[in-house]
Amino acid sequence: MPMQNDRKSAIKKLKLLTFNSKSNVDSFRAKLDEGFKTTFLPNGLEASKYKYGNTDCTVLSPELYASNRVMLYIHGGSFVGGSEVSYKSFCSSLAAKCFCRVVIPSYRLAPAYPYPAANEDIQGVFKSLFTEEQINCSLSTEKGEKPILPEIVIAADSSAASIACSLIFNLRDRYRSCISKVVLLSPWLNLSSSSRLLSAKKVSDEVMNSDVLRKSASIYTYESNTESPFVSPLLADESMLKNFPPVFIQMGSKEILLEDAKLFCDKLIAAGNSCLLDVWPDMMFMFQMADEYLHESHLALDKIGKIVTENFAGQEALQIENKPRLEHSLFSEA
Repeated sequence: MPMQNDRKSAIKKLKLLTFNSKSNVDSFRAKLDEGFKTTFLPNGLEASKYKYGNTDCTVLSPELYASNRVMLYIHGGSFVGGSEVSYKSFCSSLAAKCFCRVVIPSYRLAPAYPYPAANEDIQGVFKSLFTEEQINCSLSTEKGEKPILPEIVIAADSSAASIACSLIFNLRDRYRSCISKVVLLSPWLNLSSSSRLLSAKKVSDEVMNSDVLRKSASIYTYESNTESPFVSPLLADESMLKNFPPVFIQMGSKEILLEDAKLFCDKLIAAGNSCLLDVWPDMMFMFQMADEYLHESHLALDKIGKIVTENFAGQEALQIENKPRLEHSLFSEA
């Protein structure tokens, strides 16, 4: 029997993910960790600490997983908060659904470490992760057999979408070719002055609003930097989007961010890439992280699992309606 949704409690919990003009950095981080932390992990799942590059990471390994598949999950938190404490439960569910290990980097956060600190940390993590996975795959290949290539999934939510896209913009094609999917949940795609979201007054979004976007962006970086595609991916031109890995965007129909997601999907398709936009009716920002209150959260994670473990092809823009570059990049071409 389907669970009874508790929308009010779900919204209250999800608002912990948003930093606004009335928020205090320390209390925001503490409340976010406290609101989403978990004591128990799913049966058979192991959590371990590992350092990729110079960044501490938490690695979640389910009992069954594809040996050559790993997900790099870049957590959101309005550029200011979020940690392995607040995301371990959610990422554990992703690990189980996607049959893969999930790496959660503890990257540097604003305001102490503004842009591009987080981007540099994630680039370092990816470089180290890619190298290790490539070695592991070569060692597991029998002599005379065709080498197995690592399959890396890049996943990010909300504010971290810009960090994920920035990483990919800076990758050479040989690195991009090992990224099987890019999964973006309720992505922030335009924080520039041209964004209509920053001036929106009345919106149907029950969690997000223009104040959250404006305040988070102002703490993350200077206003002039918000015009860069590395902060606002929606502003990327066709040359930056060329050969972008397949993208899956999942969000609710009531989100203030939805129109930007549609525009980004259209730009990816126009550049010759694959993109699926998965819209859930009557759902709010990051509804996937309120699984104790919303039945749709479980179904949405099932959908992500299918997307990661199966292939989707084609360059036609699709919207699924559900019913119950840094200047001194590590990987830029010289």
